[in-house]
Amino acid sequence: MPTATASDLALFQRTIREGIPDALPPARPLDPAVSHAPVRKDILTAAEKKLALRNALRYFHPKHHAVLAPEFAAELKAYGRIYMHRFRPEHPMQARPIDHYPAKSRQAAAIMLMVQNNLDPAVAQHPHELITYGGNGAVFQNWAQYRLVMRYLSEMTDEQTLVMYSGHPLGLFPSHADAPRVVVTNGMVIPNYSKPDDWERMNALGVSQYGQMTAGSYMYIGPQGIVHGTTITVLNAARMLGGGTRGRLFVTAGLGGMSGAQPKAGNIAGVVTLCAEVNPAAAHKRHQQGWVDEVIDDADRAIDTALAWRKKGEAHSIAYLGNVVDLWERLAARGVAVDLGSDQTSLHNPWAGGYYPAGLGLAESNALMVDDPAAFKQRVEESLRRQVKAINALAEKGMYFFDYGNAFLLESARAGADIAGTDGAEFRYPSYVEDIMGPLCFDHGFGPFRWVCTSGDPKDLATTDRIAGDVLEGMLYDAPEAVRQQIGDNLHWIRSAQENKLVVGSQARILYADSEGRIRIAEAFNAAIKQGAISAAVVLGRDHHDVSGTDSPYRETSNIRDGSRFTADMAVQNFVGDAFRGATWISLHNGGGVGWGEVINGGFGMVLDGSADSDRRLKAMLHWDVNNGIARRAWARNPNAVWSIQEEMKREPRLQVTLPHEADDGLLERTLG
Repeated sequence: MPTATASDLALFQRTIREGIPDALPPARPLDPAVSHAPVRKDILTAAEKKLALRNALRYFHPKHHAVLAPEFAAELKAYGRIYMHRFRPEHPMQARPIDHYPAKSRQAAAIMLMVQNNLDPAVAQHPHELITYGGNGAVFQNWAQYRLVMRYLSEMTDEQTLVMYSGHPLGLFPSHADAPRVVVTNGMVIPNYSKPDDWERMNALGVSQYGQMTAGSYMYIGPQGIVHGTTITVLNAARMLGGGTRGRLFVTAGLGGMSGAQPKAGNIAGVVTLCAEVNPAAAHKRHQQGWVDEVIDDADRAIDTALAWRKKGEAHSIAYLGNVVDLWERLAARGVAVDLGSDQTSLHNPWAGGYYPAGLGLAESNALMVDDPAAFKQRVEESLRRQVKAINALAEKGMYFFDYGNAFLLESARAGADIAGTDGAEFRYPSYVEDIMGPLCFDHGFGPFRWVCTSGDPKDLATTDRIAGDVLEGMLYDAPEAVRQQIGDNLHWIRSAQENKLVVGSQARILYADSEGRIRIAEAFNAAIKQGAISAAVVLGRDHHDVSGTDSPYRETSNIRDGSRFTADMAVQNFVGDAFRGATWISLHNGGGVGWGEVINGGFGMVLDGSADSDRRLKAMLHWDVNNGIARRAWARNPNAVWSIQEEMKREPRLQVTLPHEADDGLLERTLG
């Protein structure tokens, strides 16, 4: 973390306390050196554009309206959104040490740190449009909201709660010390108004936003957050083929945002990764960060290079700078024996920059999606059909292909691709949750536990890595066979985390752990803070891609087979339950990695400060945050979840869960004829 000068720190603290300035700051032109969000669809009527402008101006005193009205109207016309670029702060956007934040509440200072990290240009996909990842996963809708939120957090006491309506700070409300400091909701719309165009319209009006999973929850830690999950997925996918990962070829796509984790995870897992990316800026950014080993702009040369590394039996990652369809078609035409295949393009957002069709360059695609959305959609659907055809040809020769939770199967089916399954199966290929993450991880309570050292000191992160590794080592000693592999994989991950250089932005770490592991690790962190072995507070959190937090029928809950996978009771109960068990902040979102209207997900943040109060909170909240989901999965008759919740009831006598009884198949068939 860069050292702040006294003048930089003073400017930062003054800007935070000021909120929306009384005097207009100078206009700020678009910075061409920064990646910017694609132009959004021109979807508003003339009356709605007037309303959007009226909505934006309500943040400012009428004395400024004559200047701001034409400026905001120009933004709406040029970008399809009003971002209020004039109000983007001058101070560097990064996670600073917690002591740098002007705050009355230590918890509020930690939340400010997490907000800053989500908007750090080294972390965020389109930082000047306040978009963290996924093409549309926003922290806020505009810079006025950012300024107001930071001012409120600087003024907040431990007896107030900040209420957030889809990026808009409704205000500080009296509460109490045990209440969350911030309650966030994103995209909570009436169900009949949850189609993609509904989001486009409401977002353009400035009344709703897409928080993704951890963007609008202030819990994104860069692509490290998904590296670990991808590593586990690739390791277990290779195990399903028999043998290890040595000499395996993994083909996928996407290097922007979270998808940029794929080549890094492939290297850690020990495979050769060939990853297509159409955006040169994204590909070269990952190369500069060391997350992909080389960039090649010729499909055949990229394939030849991958095959050479496979022959050596060494891990290596290649970014093919070109369209994913071209790569798959060349692989199929050449009859290359691909071992593992997937896709991580942002197909939850297929019509607005999440997926680029074959035959068009990046600039051509960006122009077409605005000028002729129907033609752009037609090109995307044609490309998906071609991509699936090539994938099918390779799968017939033995490739194990899996959907990696980006709505690839769903959007391919909607495009008319040959993706339908047989014998009643919806799709030809499984979701990675169905085959891997669901039964092996989520049903046993293992999910993406994460933490951030608020000191910004790498020494503190190294200490937390050592503590977490020691906890897992102790657990592995007498672990039941059902979860021994999971603990072993995670122990290897944390022991090698420092050498894998995973940190981007804040001093953060992720580790898959069950409720027992999370509680033990958090208790050890809290004790270390109290003793001074860790120099400042630690923020706990998780990806929403977890055991309990997300109801997503085509991803997190795709292995729920009792007919309830389209319900969202679990995610909502999770959000509510975390609130009164001690979370520092909580969030609930419509939309995530699979798309607006396709998922409800909830998350939390918790600040550990070394106190007895933190110890009380972490035990109550982390236990619920995991076991809520295991109990639901057990009721769905998932055998691993039934075993796990029974084990948990032995450990915690106050826990009583309704367990299912199995019905005999023969009886059902005879009864129904």
